[in-house]
Amino acid sequence: MARRKKTLWHYLRIPVGILAVLVAIPLVLTPVYLVVQPVSVPMLARLLTGQSVTREWRDIDDISDRLKAAVILSEDGQFCRHWGVDIAALRIEIDNYLAGRETRGASTLTMQVARNLFLWNQQSAVRKALEVPLAAYIDLVMPKRRIMEIYLNIAEWGPEGEFGVAAGALRAFGREPQNLDWQTASLLAVTLPNPILRNPARPNAGLLRLAGIVENRVRQYGDRAACVGRDGRLAL
Repeated sequence: MARRKKTLWHYLRIPVGILAVLVAIPLVLTPVYLVVQPVSVPMLARLLTGQSVTREWRDIDDISDRLKAAVILSEDGQFCRHWGVDIAALRIEIDNYLAGRETRGASTLTMQVARNLFLWNQQSAVRKALEVPLAAYIDLVMPKRRIMEIYLNIAEWGPEGEFGVAAGALRAFGREPQNLDWQTASLLAVTLPNPILRNPARPNAGLLRLAGIVENRVRQYGDRAACVGRDGRLAL
């Protein structure tokens, strides 16, 4: 019996060791990212393959409040209220998946941060399952403003390696991210789901319509994004 256990451990020690390292990486790096400007997995992938990466970090107070609110109300309306995971939305997604129906993702901004920092982009049930505990841990360790600051500085915002809102706003409008009016802020927000195909600088009718919906939503419900503003307020 002892010999069998020893043989079993001989085969398992490498995968167990790899798993331990993979678990330790986010556990260790998440507190570090409270003070360090992180680099995302997609950014690293481009750098390792010799592709260009453009990213200039901007502190959260140097980013337009209109853009912060537009991103939240476009991507994750419960961001200020949930603990990293929107349980109600996730439950619906699980029911749809088990029933073989189309799923929409149910990814919160925190789950997107977890994916961009520690996971991969290809959709899979395994990746989604990993996002949930990672997002809960990130929300436990980080305040909402820091999560939002990281998100806005690592999100892919253009087709040629533009990451973060500074690069995205400069490429699309030639502006700094604190100098955005309602339309430019809304257009940048609705570009996020597909920055490769959506061009905020030359929006088609569909993108303009989406931006208008988000703008109206922010004007009406902007206070729902107040947790990312200075002193709990947004200047809209």
